[in-house]
Amino acid sequence: MIAQAIQTGYFPMGESFDDPEIWMYSTEVRCLLPIEGIHVSRSLERTLRKGPYQIRFDTAFEEVMRSCVRPTGNWITLDLIRVYTEIHRAGWGHSVECWLNDRLVGGAYGVAIGGLFSAESMFHRETDASKVAIWALVNRCRALGFTLFDSQFSNDHTLSLGAYEIPKREYMKQLRAALELDTPWSLPGSPSKRRVV
Repeated sequence: MIAQAIQTGYFPMGESFDDPEIWMYSTEVRCLLPIEGIHVSRSLERTLRKGPYQIRFDTAFEEVMRSCVRPTGNWITLDLIRVYTEIHRAGWGHSVECWLNDRLVGGAYGVAIGGLFSAESMFHRETDASKVAIWALVNRCRALGFTLFDSQFSNDHTLSLGAYEIPKREYMKQLRAALELDTPWSLPGSPSKRRVV
């Protein structure tokens, strides 16, 4: 269900953590992060230069997802955590983590289909940890051959990283092209190439 929704331009959201209802949304504008690299501000550049965080991929997927649950305005549900953890085990759900002294202090997660990486949420417990995570994730996706990095909605945080909006029609055009690709992280996007999950 999640793969089919994403391939047709939708994404899942819940109403509250304990509510099993999951809704599929498609917006008239879509927010993307530039696959060629996010905007690195002076403060983020200083953080990257100091290198306080150890960056890892796919070592704490469920913990990252649970860390993204917010006290208010939360759309991640217990059922979504179960589903996305299964997607991670199947090989096309991925997390990036920032660790400080073996403590998880920031991260992001999402799913990969064809040449699309659909980022779902991020969190931080230390300064710039979520920005470092997104910086590392975009760079890894570019290196793996992704052409489209979807962040769904824009906000002040994503806009500060260079996010931009495009109309739904243009998003669907780019999505169709991305789904023809394969990467080592992805569920193949083209139905004719898709393996059973």
